[in-house]
This record gives sequence, structure tokens and C-alpha cells, in this order.
Amino acid sequence: MQIAVLDGVTLNPGDLSWGYLQTLGNVRIFDRSTPEETIERAQAAQAIITNKSIVNRTVIEALPRLEYIGVTATGFNIVDTEACKERNITVTNVPAYSTMSVAQLVFAFILEHCHHVGHHSNEVHKGRWSHCKDFSFWDRPLVELEGLTLGIVGFGNIGQQVARLGQAFGMRVLVHSRTQKEYPDVIWADLETLLQESDFVSLHCPLTEETRNLINWRTIRQMKDGAFLVNTGRGPLINEADLADALNNNKLSGAGLDVLSVEPPPENNPLLSAQNAFITPHIAWATRAARVRLMTQTVDNLAAWINGSPRNVVT
Repeated sequence: MQIAVLDGVTLNPGDLSWGYLQTLGNVRIFDRSTPEETIERAQAAQAIITNKSIVNRTVIEALPRLEYIGVTATGFNIVDTEACKERNITVTNVPAYSTMSVAQLVFAFILEHCHHVGHHSNEVHKGRWSHCKDFSFWDRPLVELEGLTLGIVGFGNIGQQVARLGQAFGMRVLVHSRTQKEYPDVIWADLETLLQESDFVSLHCPLTEETRNLINWRTIRQMKDGAFLVNTGRGPLINEADLADALNNNKLSGAGLDVLSVEPPPENNPLLSAQNAFITPHIAWATRAARVRLMTQTVDNLAAWINGSPRNVVT
């Protein structure tokens, strides 16, 4: 079995082992690959592993031996699945590997907003506490979560874990989703009600034509003054110019964003200069624990396909 890993540095920057994968065949590992490089590097490959390296129709048609594509992610939009169906190429993904890690970052944003840990720590290191007349100081509002309302848009695995964490902090949890499911101690609401009543709004819905630009000037106007928005889902769920305006005009007190519409973002993205926009470089999924699960399940998917019992098949 000839196996090509197209962008291995994404999953494994050096702290994990490829040993399990290498038991399945002859493995060639590349840090990153353009479509042109993929065609060259995977000519002999029956299986390729990819995270963000694009496998489009041109690539697929140029790889006559290709039989399997393993996506080291839950989303698989970087693969032309129609072209794969025509060639009977199996495509698999890895669902739910990062649920705990993503939910954790949601509350990292929320708790940073509540206590401004980074800001106050910086002020201490500047000497401000040492020269303070009192035993304590703070210069930004400090917020207790008990009794506040958390609105969750989208209620899959991650949304449910965020709800559990919110409940652990004593928050009232509102949920809006395409389908309702039995879940203890949450209140189902239409989107307008959720936006009007929530102190914190966290986005976990898939990106579709209906949800693209879900957060825009109109829906932001429906939100509470001073609400805090979190997006660890997909960048295009938000109209970024409208959100930047809402932050700069103090309609919203802040936003925690792990995803943007274009990644890496151009320097003129309005959110990069917006006030109280906390932006991380798409790291919610990337804890070591989550990547270990991702690595293991990716190889398990390939092994299952080799053994004739494919799992997590998307096409």
C-alpha cells in the first residue's frame, strides 16, 4: 500500500508519531502540498491523507491509482466528492474528535471577557499593583456567570458540551437549532428570542446558504446591548464588517473568534483592528489530546477500509 500524507505538519508538527500509520504501508509524509505538488507526489499512491490540501477534480483525474482519501478533519469540503463518486474512490472523515477542546476554548473566551485576565496580568507586570494605594484594583467590569443567559446556535456534539459547561457555571441556556432533541435543562427558542435574551451567544451551526452571514447588522440589532459573541464554528457565519462596526460602536461588549471568513486573514480584515475582538488562529481543535484522537481515528479509518469494512465514509 502506497500512502501519501499531503500536509502532515497540520496534524503533527512534531509532537506525535506516524508509527501506527506506517504499519499499514509505505508512507511518504509532506508538510504541505499544493494541488500541483499533490499530483507529482501522489502518482503512485493508492491512499492519500489530507487536512487542508485541496483534492479537486483535476488532482483526482491525474492520480490513476488513487482509491482512498482520508480527511483528517470533520469537514471535507476540500475534496471533490462528486469526482470521487465517479471514480469509486472512498472518502472518510473524523467526526467529533475535538468536541471537548472546542467547548473549552468557547469558555476561555467567555472567562477572559469576564475577568480580563490578560489585561490585569499585564498591568501587574507593569508595576501598577506594586504602586497601588489599595490591596486590589480593577479597571474593567468583572462579570459573574451565575444567572446569566447563554445562547447556543446549533446543537450538535459541541453545542451540547458548551451547554453542559454553561450549566456548570449556573447559566440559563437557550438553544436554537434546526432540529430539537431531548436535552435536560435547556430552553428551546427561535433565533430572535435567543439573540434578544442572551448575554453570551455561541455559534455552532454548520455553514449553509441559510446560515452564511447569520450574524449581520440586522441580527446584531436584535442582540442585547453589551452582549458577547463567540464563533468557533465557521468564519462566514458572520458578516465581519457588520460585527466590527458593532464592536467599535459599543453595541456588543466583545467577541471571541477562532475562525474568520478567510484564513489566514488579509491584513485589511476589519476585525483585526476592531476593539474588544479576541481572535485566535483557528486553534480550538488543536490540543494535543484532540490531535491524538484525530491521528488514531484517521489511521483506524484507513485500516478499516483496507480490511474491507470502511467506516466514517462520506462518499
